[in-house]
Amino acid sequence: MKKILLLTFTVITFTAIISIIVSCKLYAVDVSAGAATWYAWYKASSGEKVDPAFFYGPALSVKFDDDYNLTFVYYYGEYEYNSGKKSKRHDSDIALNYRLNDYLKIFGGIKYHKVITTSNEGSHPPVVIYGIKADSIGPGVGLTAAYPLVENMYILATGAGLFSWRTAEYDLGPRGKENRNYNSYGYNLTMSVVYYITPASTVINLGGRYQCSIDRINTNIQDTYYGITLTATYSFSI
Repeated sequence: MKKILLLTFTVITFTAIISIIVSCKLYAVDVSAGAATWYAWYKASSGEKVDPAFFYGPALSVKFDDDYNLTFVYYYGEYEYNSGKKSKRHDSDIALNYRLNDYLKIFGGIKYHKVITTSNEGSHPPVVIYGIKADSIGPGVGLTAAYPLVENMYILATGAGLFSWRTAEYDLGPRGKENRNYNSYGYNLTMSVVYYITPASTVINLGGRYQCSIDRINTNIQDTYYGITLTATYSFSI
């Protein structure tokens, strides 16, 4: 059932995108492409101490007309635990945005999150786990607000609710592997100052991001990520 719902949501999203592209085929499409970074702290539900990590990846925005634009951002980084564990994380979002007015946009899209955690000595006693591979994907909806400060500078705030289906493979060492399927939900909050450098056709975005994920297994398990973001994109028309 969950795969059918996700497929339906994906088909609707991309059908809307294709419809917009076709309706705008006689006009120029504005593209912004660049790099996104995130220096993030991680508060693990297990209570383990984790060093902050630097995440990085591409950022892309395609503006079809005055009302619609498509955005994509991908982050990759690696956390190191004080216990010796390491966790590689992939985090990506794609969303279709619709302008309500000069200050507000609504959006809907898909979030994909992959985590690979390894430990040489095992962890989480009394059940010793040597590694976890987890994939999650699901829909998200939200609202973006922009408020101008001075010429070419404004404040941008975003809030989104998320739901995902997660599949996790647990490496239990000599006892083999164990697979689990469960749901998770959460939210993203961002706030930043955005400045457009006109001569260079470049946008600089500096701010903060807070992300909360709650896994519904036997009990609710909450993980939080928060930190400083910096994005730079170059704009052009095709």
